[in-house]
Amino acid sequence: MARGGRDKDREDGPERRCIVTGESQPKAGLIRFVVGPDSVVVPDVMGRLPGRGMYVASDPAAIAKAATKGLFARAARQPVKAPEGLAELVEMLLVRRVTDLLSLARKAGDAVTGFEKVKEWLVKGQAIALIQASDGSERGKTKLRPPERKNGFIGCLTSTEMGLAFGREHAIHAALAAGGLGQRVVDEAARLAGFREQAGGTSADEDRQDA
Repeated sequence: MARGGRDKDREDGPERRCIVTGESQPKAGLIRFVVGPDSVVVPDVMGRLPGRGMYVASDPAAIAKAATKGLFARAARQPVKAPEGLAELVEMLLVRRVTDLLSLARKAGDAVTGFEKVKEWLVKGQAIALIQASDGSERGKTKLRPPERKNGFIGCLTSTEMGLAFGREHAIHAALAAGGLGQRVVDEAARLAGFREQAGGTSADEDRQDA
């Protein structure tokens, strides 16, 4: 049972304490950091780096506060250095994580791009999520309806970021099929979306892309 007598959602996973807010929450809503070589704070978005983990809420402002107020040093119990632009580095790593997984899903046949292919997957019920570029044409994007399921829509990537995953300059529409890779993309995209929402939105390209 969780605090307050509520059943803890199994999907939340183990909880960790944020060194900035002092609140405990599921690891999925936190960013892990470790002390790397030369006592430099290193973000560990995959949660695999060796060392004692320090957790900060997935919020650029919280990460910036931890870096500027010496909270990493307090948590590590030793002098450490936080690099400049740490929050921006975390965002870049989260984007890379999503696009790398999406690229793997594409190679495994679990992701497609292109309006007609995406539409076909949606109509057949083959897609677990619709992905659309944050800087794509709103008129074009409204022509496709995402699956009616939790996190069935992903809109946190720019067309350039989606293009990287599909080996092209830009991509506007994509779809994910059920399977291990597809669900991992959904989960990591949800984390990136939350981070960018806290930052005030995605850093979309200036030029709007037509569908």
